[in-house]
Amino acid sequence: MALKDQVNQALEDFGNEANYWQAAYKWEPKKSNQFVMIVDGIPSYLIKASAKPTINNNEIALDHINVKRYVKGKSEWNAIGVTLYDAIVPSGAQAVMEWIRLHHESATGRNGYSSFYKKEIKLHQLSPLGEVIEEWILKGAFIVDSNFGNLAWDTDEVMQIELNIRYDWAFLSF
Repeated sequence: MALKDQVNQALEDFGNEANYWQAAYKWEPKKSNQFVMIVDGIPSYLIKASAKPTINNNEIALDHINVKRYVKGKSEWNAIGVTLYDAIVPSGAQAVMEWIRLHHESATGRNGYSSFYKKEIKLHQLSPLGEVIEEWILKGAFIVDSNFGNLAWDTDEVMQIELNIRYDWAFLSF
C-alpha cells in the first residue's frame, strides 16, 4: 500500500468511533532529525540543523465608532536559521563564502544582481525509511548574515557556521 493511501486510510479511521482506539496507535510522528536540505553549492551532509518556514500575516485595524474590526494585511515569510558543520574538505566556510561573493565581492566592493545570489532551497522531511514525506521549497533565498564560529584553546568543539537565510516565499509541495 502506498504511503499516501496509508495516510488517507488513517484519517478515515479517526472519523469512525469504533476504530478510534485502534487508529490512535497506528500513526508515526515526524522526527526532527530526519531531514535533508538541498542548497546549490553546499553539500547537504554539512547541514546540521535548520528551522522550518514560518509566516506572519500582518493585521489591519478598521476603526468603526466604538469597535475595531481586523482584516489581513501583508504576509511576510520569516528568515530561517541554518547551522552547518565546517569541514576541512569540503570546506563549509568556502562553500558559504562562494555564495556570499555572489551577494557582495569584498575585494572590488561590487554587489551582485539578485538573479546571481538568490537561490531555490529544498527542505525534505524524511520517513524512518528515508522516503521524502514533506517538501518545502523556499524561493528567492539569500544570506542575511553569517557567523563563521569562534576559536578558543580551552575547547575541542567542532566548528560550525550559522546562517540567517531570508527568502521571498515558501511552498509546501506535500
